[in-house]
Amino acid sequence: MSMTNSTGRISSDEARAITLEAWLYAYAPLQGYQTMYSQTQNKAFGGYVGGFNQFRHYARSSTPADTDIVTPNNDTPYSWAWLDLRAEPIVLSLPAVPAPRYYVNQWFDLYTHNFAYTGVRATGREAGTYLFAGPHWKGDVPKGISKVFVAETEFVGTLTRTQLLAADDVAAMHAVQESYKLIPLSQFAGTHPPAPAPVINWPAWDAVKGEGLGFISYLNALLPFMPVHPSEEEMFARFARIGIGPGRVFDAGTLPPEIRTAMEAGITEASRVLKEGALQQKDSRALFGTREALGEGCITKRNYGAMLGIYGNTKEEAIYGSQQTDSEGKVLDGSRHWILRFEPGQLPPVTEFWSITMYSLPQRFLVDNALNRYSIGSRTEGLKQGDDGSLEIYIQADNPGPEKEANWLPAPNGPFFFVGRFYGPKQEALNGRWALPPLFEKEPNT
Repeated sequence: MSMTNSTGRISSDEARAITLEAWLYAYAPLQGYQTMYSQTQNKAFGGYVGGFNQFRHYARSSTPADTDIVTPNNDTPYSWAWLDLRAEPIVLSLPAVPAPRYYVNQWFDLYTHNFAYTGVRATGREAGTYLFAGPHWKGDVPKGISKVFVAETEFVGTLTRTQLLAADDVAAMHAVQESYKLIPLSQFAGTHPPAPAPVINWPAWDAVKGEGLGFISYLNALLPFMPVHPSEEEMFARFARIGIGPGRVFDAGTLPPEIRTAMEAGITEASRVLKEGALQQKDSRALFGTREALGEGCITKRNYGAMLGIYGNTKEEAIYGSQQTDSEGKVLDGSRHWILRFEPGQLPPVTEFWSITMYSLPQRFLVDNALNRYSIGSRTEGLKQGDDGSLEIYIQADNPGPEKEANWLPAPNGPFFFVGRFYGPKQEALNGRWALPPLFEKEPNT
């Protein structure tokens, strides 16, 4: 069976194979688009930022009510912003932030690549001013700019994390957040502003559509703002055969039945491959970073990252560890009693802090519980270590009792997933000499 389009005839087998490849290519960018659309366009969304080129700050840690992204952290209150770089660059001004407060501005493009960092680790604690430009900008850099970051895409975002030091620190922490400023380059330089970029009619996000053949329409809407990387030109020539291209209109209803069936089969296979591969991932060191740092297989790596915890940090900033199945390959279940044990001298090696955060499955959101405890770690008050310096964390749905409650991370009474976050990882964590230990199951009444 075959179909005819502007590039010639295509068989069902070709349509299936190209769709599989294209769906996997689009997965991470479309997960990112879901967040960008919700935060900048959907005024009814609880996490609406207000549009582009402005911050929205949260003066609290995440709770189960926060559903902007999957696997949100519970360690550092968030600040979100999305930049539209089409008309001109945007300038970020950061305050001086004294120790011991940690903060980081993680910057990602439409591919979900982490292309830039500002904050304690990357640029220090002193005040600074940073210019963010799109891929086509050719202007001059004015005086007073500490560093220039050029993105691959015309829209970029930041997930900024600011450490909350204690319950009575909210006002001081929020003052630091409010000192993060975004202004257009023309305003910073005192020059005449350029003409505004055209208004974009962004397609409303629909998860069902995005996971099916509708992914092509979403990808086509994004591609005008994502110049094709030279290494991907041949791939996009293949994609064009199934209707993919910047701004192209795609209508699945016009496909011949046999071609549509083949393309849908390609999507089903792509989804299966991605989910099975993601289940095997145990740490994040290879999943987040620049295109260059991800290297060969960057599409697969960024997909795993987007599925397991979109907008995770590059390994130098933080590493993440997880366990998703038991020794028999079954998904972890909170009705069973699990222990995460750090042997003496084997606590996470970090310069900042660490945590273990619980999520429900399949939602991957924080788990509501009577203690309002969504994570546990080095900053948890009352955490009890053994006399030998070991540490045991109890992971289960039911309370383990008053003697162990301080070390209890409540789980749902069903499937769960957890993420260990290690901020400021030391060399032994970066090179793999230290790793998150596996859970073991404790038999009831033992």
